[in-house]
Amino acid sequence: MTGTDAGTGTGPAAALRALHHDRRPGDPLILPTVWDAASARVFADAGFPALATPSAGVAASLGYADGETPADEMFAAIARIVRAVDVPVTADVEAGYGLSAGELVGRLAEAGAAGCNLEDTDHATGALRDPEEQAEWLAAVRAEAGDALVINARIDTFLRGEGGERAVDAALARAHRYAAAGADCLYPILAPPELLPELAAAAPLPLNALARAGGPSPRELGALGATRITFGGGLHRAATTALSAMAERLRDGAGL
Repeated sequence: MTGTDAGTGTGPAAALRALHHDRRPGDPLILPTVWDAASARVFADAGFPALATPSAGVAASLGYADGETPADEMFAAIARIVRAVDVPVTADVEAGYGLSAGELVGRLAEAGAAGCNLEDTDHATGALRDPEEQAEWLAAVRAEAGDALVINARIDTFLRGEGGERAVDAALARAHRYAAAGADCLYPILAPPELLPELAAAAPLPLNALARAGGPSPRELGALGATRITFGGGLHRAATTALSAMAERLRDGAGL
């Protein structure tokens, strides 16, 4: 399955892929992580050229814990978000829900996603997948999708505490395998900001960094070497915190 982008250089995936290139330091691609159609419209209307979905935020909006959303509900949520906006949407589909590469690409195409985030944690064991097996999986997804999907390969070595003092080497070893398999972008989630320059200098593809409350701003992360910035479930948590404050005001008899 190749989708509308394959061999044409046009379509949502081509537009999303192009946004990753020729970025200036300090001017990364900022992808707000949206969890439903309403939040997607807010950020699209604000002028962002592309959006991302977070597994945690979508899960919370559907009443699940992160990692427990049934695949059918996740893809339905992604489809609603895609239909609500006129910009490309890349979707966090965790570790692929046990689908074959063909099934996964087909479900993403049906939902209208321009890209996907695929992590290298095995949800059955909670441990990192063998890097060669993960690379083979990513290569299969690439073969099925052609150019019609921007693949963000998440690297969970920092998340899982793997590598110790050689954490950068461990992450980069996976990065090179995943790049060779056909990934478009690399996401060493929870990599300490001070390590981004070293990672960016040695990584073969653009880097995705996670912006967190109290941490460096997206522009600061860009200056450190990140090409693309996402927020995980952070924007959903911030919105929920604001809603909670509003609820307390209303409970106490105050106005909006």
